Amino acid sequence: MTEKKNVRRVLVLTGGGDAPGLNAVLRAFVRHAHDLGLEVLGSEDGFAGLVEPEPRIRTLRPEDVRGILQRGGSVLGCSNRANPFDYPVGPKGHETYEDRSALVVERLRERDVDALVLIGGDGTMHMGKRFEALGIPVVGIPKTIDNDLGATDYTFGLDTAVSTATWAIDALHTTAEAHDRVMILELMGRHAGWIALSAGIAGGADAILIPEIPYDVERVAEKIRARTAAGTHFSIIVIGEGAHPKDGTISTLTEGRAGHLPRLGGAGHRLAELLDGQVDHEIRVTVLGHVQRGGSPSSFDRLLGTRFGVKAAELCAEGRTGRLVVLRGTVIRSVPLEEALASPHLVDPDGQLVRAARAVGIELGG
Repeated sequence: MTEKKNVRRVLVLTGGGDAPGLNAVLRAFVRHAHDLGLEVLGSEDGFAGLVEPEPRIRTLRPEDVRGILQRGGSVLGCSNRANPFDYPVGPKGHETYEDRSALVVERLRERDVDALVLIGGDGTMHMGKRFEALGIPVVGIPKTIDNDLGATDYTFGLDTAVSTATWAIDALHTTAEAHDRVMILELMGRHAGWIALSAGIAGGADAILIPEIPYDVERVAEKIRARTAAGTHFSIIVIGEGAHPKDGTISTLTEGRAGHLPRLGGAGHRLAELLDGQVDHEIRVTVLGHVQRGGSPSSFDRLLGTRFGVKAAELCAEGRTGRLVVLRGTVIRSVPLEEALASPHLVDPDGQLVRAARAVGIELGG
């Protein structure tokens, strides 16, 4: 944790991809920060507003965040490409990459910003640690629908994503049964299976495949054959985008490079290819994609986002930087930023949620 300092002006941004509940965080942070005597600036489109030739930074007052609680997305905008330590320059497809972090520091100091408030996932928090090393105090708020950020039990956005995915499973049941098909639903989550496992259990899936448990396709095929033999001629399989067969690799659409993660995709279609010929059913694949990120946030995500925003404002007012707001049990706390980055928050293959899935007859492939 950095030394306490007198904080009077802060700049907030929403880094990485969007997540339902971002506007709830912004609304609570700005309103409470104003009550605590802080001035709040906002950078548009994540770090892009601080890096571009013409900065896009604006003052945020309580009236600027009125009426946004129920809205998805972010009124400040997001960018998962605007890494100031590896910033793309030039036309798409022909980019070069430059370190623009010194420019960010310069623009923050020009505006007498005392603390940088980052709402984001592990990538954004790693950037936060690097800015702290450059002398910029940071307060972090965990944001990711994947729920994979260490130190916090939940991140806002997960609940809405799970609700959306559960709705999709419910919808697939009727068409699967009507056509005697095997329906595969691919969900987001990267290397964490929280969305797939939670939605799969809630939606009554017959098999759930997650990154934390490499799967044996024969076990999945046997589950489908057993259901057919018992007179049920359809099956629903939920698969996380980072799930992979035993001795196999994660399916990717584009490879990553230094400072950027690979783009995942194809797990559902690969499973369909592996099952083809092993079961006597038509197989269809649905990739739910960014629908999971969109729409109005659930009441849980609005509430959690509000609590996170309030706590972050208090940390700023107290000058307690170098910390991340977290949920531990039912209590909002804060921990040193490096604690959030020590290890990812993944599904425990022997944990209670997995045991509950197995107990109700769901095949997990391993």
